[in-house]
Amino acid sequence: MRNDIKALRTDRRWSQAELGTALGVSRQTVIAIENDKYDPSLPLAFRIAAVFGSSIETIFHPDDEDLSA
Repeated sequence: MRNDIKALRTDRRWSQAELGTALGVSRQTVIAIENDKYDPSLPLAFRIAAVFGSSIETIFHPDDEDLSA
């Protein structure tokens, strides 16, 4: 799954640590999500969407292989 978290975060001039604090997760978790190494849980995805004032669907995008499974 791909996501736009890094772009959204940098547009707001937030550090990874600041976003992590806002989400209640570590900076390392933010890094892993931004680098598509970790797919967040559904509750965390909802918190991410809320922090950015957006919907999950506009932040997260399935890979083509995710759609064919």
